Amino acid sequence: MTTGAFNMKNSLAIIMAGGKGERLMPLTKDRSKPAIPFGGIYKLIDLTLSNCINSGIYKIIVLPQYKSQTLMHHLEQGWNIFSHDLGHYLKVAPPQMMTGEKWYQGTADSIRQNVYLIEQENPAHILILSGDHVYKMDYTQFRDYHEANNADVTVSVIEARKELSKEYGVLEVDNNYRVTGFQEKPHEPKTIPADSSRILASMGIYIFRTEVLLDILKHDEKPDFGHDILPYILDKLKVMAYPYIKQNRIGDMVVETDQAGNRNEVFNERARDSGYWRDVGTLDAYWNANMDLTGVDPYFNMYGRLWPIRTNQRQFPPVKTVFAQNNSEHPRMGMALDSLVAHGSILSGGVVRNSVLSYNVLVQSWSSVEESVLMENVVIGRHAKIKKAILCEGVKIPHHMEIGFDPMKDRERFTVTPRGITVVTKEALK
Repeated sequence: MTTGAFNMKNSLAIIMAGGKGERLMPLTKDRSKPAIPFGGIYKLIDLTLSNCINSGIYKIIVLPQYKSQTLMHHLEQGWNIFSHDLGHYLKVAPPQMMTGEKWYQGTADSIRQNVYLIEQENPAHILILSGDHVYKMDYTQFRDYHEANNADVTVSVIEARKELSKEYGVLEVDNNYRVTGFQEKPHEPKTIPADSSRILASMGIYIFRTEVLLDILKHDEKPDFGHDILPYILDKLKVMAYPYIKQNRIGDMVVETDQAGNRNEVFNERARDSGYWRDVGTLDAYWNANMDLTGVDPYFNMYGRLWPIRTNQRQFPPVKTVFAQNNSEHPRMGMALDSLVAHGSILSGGVVRNSVLSYNVLVQSWSSVEESVLMENVVIGRHAKIKKAILCEGVKIPHHMEIGFDPMKDRERFTVTPRGITVVTKEALK
């Protein structure tokens, strides 16, 4: 946990968790984006919640909406860790039509409908976060930057190539990183000062002085912060951009042995983790983020002890691998290489490479799985071959079936992404 965590005692985090995730269909057919499985044992919202806890934020409100039962069940089962006696809580606030007969219309509107929860707490600062991003962020450093610049609002931004501007809200800043303009997914974006090839993309992460936020919500009925409100407050308020990669620093303690044989704990700053951020808004982005967990030196490392990722740990037996030499020409070799494999899974003579397997996956003999994401209770039949695929919960691949080798054939039955990732559901196999 960050040493500055005490600075966050008077802060409240509000997590947006109601997105439909239409570009993630069929993964979001029965659940919202924050409830999508990630990294074998997690849900996407676990990363944002873990950032809060690791930053010393123990007052959290989650705002779900779209198909929220899976998400709420996960929060009830895995995040019932707060002490009300100490003033800590995680409140789940689905739409209750407290201010009128309407569902949440956007980020700003969802908070506007729950202003009474903010007024009950009366914190100094409000963090507004997304529940479906993959990143590690020390919100203490975010707030310190916000206060050091005497800002009314601070927006976290990440540098991106200019040609990606159509995917993001783009901020224009001066040399001191004060925001002077905002463009929503522009074709001709404003670029970073002194670098015409790069833009500052909004990460959808904000910190407001509470009185400023309440005043905005009282006098502006627009539904969204980024698209509707942010462009119109730049002349009235001091809005700063927080350069995420340059400012965010997250490390881990490692043990090194010096020449005299003494073991010393050394703080190892993991710059790659500190600058990693993915908005998994598409199937390709989701697959990429999972693949970033694999490999000897993963782009996103979930094994750091000082910045743990928490979740609802399910009660399943350890992973089992099966090796049998009963056929000398083609022995059964159950093994996983550069992969993440969740509890309850059995590699019964099949080989898994560069993949992420969720709970209770069965990989049967002489089969292979490469560069794929397998969700809970998936079964891979004997001699089947899977490559560059996402297999949804409960999928049972028949013996000898091949997926990911012939995109034209796959498109006849399954969803195939622009990058060529095949997405398989139970319904598609019927």
